[in-house]
Amino acid sequence: MTDFAEQPAAEIKDGPSPAVVERATGDDRSAATLTDQAYLQLEELITTLQLPPGAFLSELALSERLSIGRTPIREALQRLARDGLVVVIPRRGILVSEINLKSQLRLLETRRVLEALLARLAAERADPAERRRFAEIAIAMRASAAAADDLAFMRLDREFNQLTAAAARNEFAVRSISTMTALSRRFWYQHYREVGDLPLSARLHAEVAEAIASRNREAASAASDRLMDYIESFARRTLEI
Repeated sequence: MTDFAEQPAAEIKDGPSPAVVERATGDDRSAATLTDQAYLQLEELITTLQLPPGAFLSELALSERLSIGRTPIREALQRLARDGLVVVIPRRGILVSEINLKSQLRLLETRRVLEALLARLAAERADPAERRRFAEIAIAMRASAAAADDLAFMRLDREFNQLTAAAARNEFAVRSISTMTALSRRFWYQHYREVGDLPLSARLHAEVAEAIASRNREAASAASDRLMDYIESFARRTLEI
């Protein structure tokens, strides 16, 4: 295992997407906003394996790396622990959780049902501005795959998940899915170069977004099932690595 406090402070690749987090300045930099910034940046570092499984995390080192105070860092780490991306070990500290294929497959059993539900609800309840953004995300996902830009795709995937959850207007389904998507993104990022297909993944995600944008509940649910078929197949193919 690696102690993050002893590692060089490498830059986060291009920073978080502006569409996902708005950087506030001056008096507008509330504790909540700073916690959100810390969470998004740490989640990206973990899901892209810049903070690898087994790495011990230091609040002080993370605070210096992200130029964010220790209180927002601590609160962000608490959220990441609820998401399963970090583990708090009494008297030892906080470390990045390991990646486990069996856990991922169990996660997908539940995620499949919730994703289809959220897609249907979003298609029914999204407002005009949200539908326009879904259409834009679909175009951007296809473009990121054409450019082989895995980081841009992951940021769009995170925004897509957040937008779907918001548009579904069902806080209970949102609470259930929120702990799954980051773990799935990290698993995908670890293995997609060996067994993944970025253009196919982008197309399947885009088809869900397009169905929601067009307010087609049945098409959104069916597209979600096709996407989950691919994700489960992808997870099982990692056994062959």
